[in-house]
Amino acid sequence: MDTPFSTIAVVGLGTMGTGIAEVLAGAGREVIGIDIDDATARRAVASLEASTARAVRRERMTEEERRDALARFRTFSDLQAAAEADLVIEVVPETYEIKQQVFRELDAIVSPTAILATGTNALSVTRLAAESQHPERVLGLHFFNPAPAMKLVEVVSSVLTAPPAVEAVTALARELGKEPVAVGDRPGFVADGLLFGYLNQAAAMYEANYASREDIDAAMRLGCGLPMGPLALLDLIGIDTARTVLEAMYSASHDRLHAPAPVLGQLAAAGLTGRKSGRGFYTYAEPGSETVVPDALTPAQDAGAGAGRPVRSVGVAGSGTMASGIAEVFAKAGYDVVLAARSQEKADVAKVRIAKSLERSVAKGRLTAGARDETLARITAAGSLDSFSGVDLAVEAVAEDLLVKQQLFATLDKVCRPGAVLATTTSSLPVVSIARATSRPEDVIGMHFFNPAPAMKLVEVVRTVLTADDVHATVREVCGKVRKHPVDCGDRAGFIVNALLFPYLNNAIKMVEEHYATLDDIDAAMKLGGGYPMGPFELLDVVGLDVSLAIEKVLHGEFRDPGLAPAPLLEHLVAAGCLGRKTGRGFREYARR
Repeated sequence: MDTPFSTIAVVGLGTMGTGIAEVLAGAGREVIGIDIDDATARRAVASLEASTARAVRRERMTEEERRDALARFRTFSDLQAAAEADLVIEVVPETYEIKQQVFRELDAIVSPTAILATGTNALSVTRLAAESQHPERVLGLHFFNPAPAMKLVEVVSSVLTAPPAVEAVTALARELGKEPVAVGDRPGFVADGLLFGYLNQAAAMYEANYASREDIDAAMRLGCGLPMGPLALLDLIGIDTARTVLEAMYSASHDRLHAPAPVLGQLAAAGLTGRKSGRGFYTYAEPGSETVVPDALTPAQDAGAGAGRPVRSVGVAGSGTMASGIAEVFAKAGYDVVLAARSQEKADVAKVRIAKSLERSVAKGRLTAGARDETLARITAAGSLDSFSGVDLAVEAVAEDLLVKQQLFATLDKVCRPGAVLATTTSSLPVVSIARATSRPEDVIGMHFFNPAPAMKLVEVVRTVLTADDVHATVREVCGKVRKHPVDCGDRAGFIVNALLFPYLNNAIKMVEEHYATLDDIDAAMKLGGGYPMGPFELLDVVGLDVSLAIEKVLHGEFRDPGLAPAPLLEHLVAAGCLGRKTGRGFREYARR
């Protein structure tokens, strides 16, 4: 089966099939495009003409190369056209019936040495191969959308697949400039196996009216650096397609996290399948458009606006990296800041840390020397919370321990003036439990900054059942003044970001526990296939495995879902003192500094 694949057939010329055809034609292959619908085939040709014209304008190919690529792409309506192909890639609709029919017909058409690949991301490759007369030549070749841009290709083997077939298509993927990852046959494979569980939880979060679609999407874009929010991504993928993938995943795993959120079925049944229909979670200018237009659910510009309390001075409690970063954010925005630690020495050290951060900004041309000096002059380092007696807003950024925070808020209750807003930066603890440590829980709110605070734009604004309206309005106004994007969420474990992020990280660990894929393959799959800035294991080691385990335990304790139970491997590593980069070893080993 050692073949150069000079002629390749692509069966199904929708968005994915057209993209794969473009990649292959651009790489010098003769491409036979097959689709039973003539209009779809014509659109595929037009799409290839348009994309290659853009490539010429951007000087990524010459006009001669464009003509040659277009000449190598021929379209047909009959599967018989695949007879001369060395490799056939099917990307027809995601149903067993249609795909099995294609494979049965191809058996009688292609040569005995031709390889048959399915582009499925949800169905069993083994089950599809079993319908073929030659299951040893059937495998999965899962490209990601848009195929010309996305680097990842998952090469999926069944228990029946011949190793030479896998080697041949893996070599082809590398020649196409892709990064092939070898995976076994299970629904979703690596990237979608992790991605769709996360998307499903986001849909359930929206369905529960926990947060608006805009806030859920903004939280994951700004808090995790993702290219798209989960609900916008579901609209792009197609809500019906996502539901099909999740149904396949659930049938294999029986994990409630994979059971499709009812809203997905409701939208699909109504024909609201996302961008392709013009409406899904969002409304679009027209079917197929990427332009979101306002609808009945779009928040008004002044939504949630109300009279907030005046804030001129801010107290920040803590001396660690987060406290220093938050103090820097407020001082840069023109607020007078009191940075209070447990001792004057610790407070002074924290102010020195801020000075170094500001100096780096000056060196990078992001801040003038004058602005640096003015910012630093607005910060007063203090060794006691008594210095908060005159502040309008007190922000706590101390250890993530409920008792420690409750004791601190009891002190703030005594030293802060009446009417001062008291905010906690907790990422996982119940804000109301912290608020009840004071005699004024209506003045307490969550204000969850992300690390590093000067760079990260997101703030989760967490209001409890006791938080006053004007306190909520105050914090949103302040977020605007310090150039942060506030998202509203209720007081439950994980808020938005951690509630969606950490189950995804936990599931990645389970993949390794089950020996389904390696750390490197999983990290590569999520960066190349999902557009994530870091793979899950890179991120876990940066966050700290002890911190990650604590958050997983809080989520599991609140929601009581067996699928949220921390992966045993995570617990074992923490017990062994392997906490990530900070200890030199976590999922990977790091050079000691």
